[in-house]
Amino acid sequence: MSGTALITGAAAGLGRALAEQLLGDGWTVHGVDRDQDGLSTYGANFVPYMADLSDRASLNSLAVELSDFKFDLVIHNAGISATGRFEDIEPAAHARLLAVNVHAPVFLTNALLAAAAFEPKARLVFVSSLSHATGYPGAASYGASKDAIAAYGASLRKRLRADAIKVGVVFPGPLRTEHAQRHAPEGADASKRMTPEQAAKIILAGAHRGQAKIYPGGAAKFAAIAGKLAPGGMGRLMRRIIYDKLDRTVAD
Repeated sequence: MSGTALITGAAAGLGRALAEQLLGDGWTVHGVDRDQDGLSTYGANFVPYMADLSDRASLNSLAVELSDFKFDLVIHNAGISATGRFEDIEPAAHARLLAVNVHAPVFLTNALLAAAAFEPKARLVFVSSLSHATGYPGAASYGASKDAIAAYGASLRKRLRADAIKVGVVFPGPLRTEHAQRHAPEGADASKRMTPEQAAKIILAGAHRGQAKIYPGGAAKFAAIAGKLAPGGMGRLMRRIIYDKLDRTVAD
């Protein structure tokens, strides 16, 4: 199976792993990121777009450019975080986070639908977070943004079913990426996390099948179930292993 895909946050981490796997399968990939250096390292069949998804003018220009194409797969992967004590994080950081994690995917999806930029039987995927089921002490606005995008995706799935567009939401835990490590407590063992390549394989398989909810790996599924069955216990666990160990404020 091949086609044309759009991936935001394609320069590094999970977005890059998704793009590389699709390119390897013969897809044409349109990749969006603010990191021009990361975008420039791709080869054939990759169409780069340098854009700051927190900037309204940049987002408007991107939407106009993308409206000229038709996509078989769209993955809203781009995301930023802000970790630390909530009151110590600058208000501007919270605003930027919500712009990138919530406003940008909602705005772009609206623009693509208005431009009829989806091929028949297309797949539309939103990358949420395992925090949707467990909470994220020390990253409250990040958790709120991922809850918002999960709800948006679930609502769109019902609406777009009539148009034969399948919508899925991904709920990954922390991956073995530079971004996750930057926001983790000092001394966190990244070797225990799933690699972005492993997660990308599971996500793409779920997207192609049209799954509504995609959990990369057994640990993510278990944590999601535990969060629903024992929310108090999971909240205390997350506070102990994350919030109580945070020794700095990090926003990007």
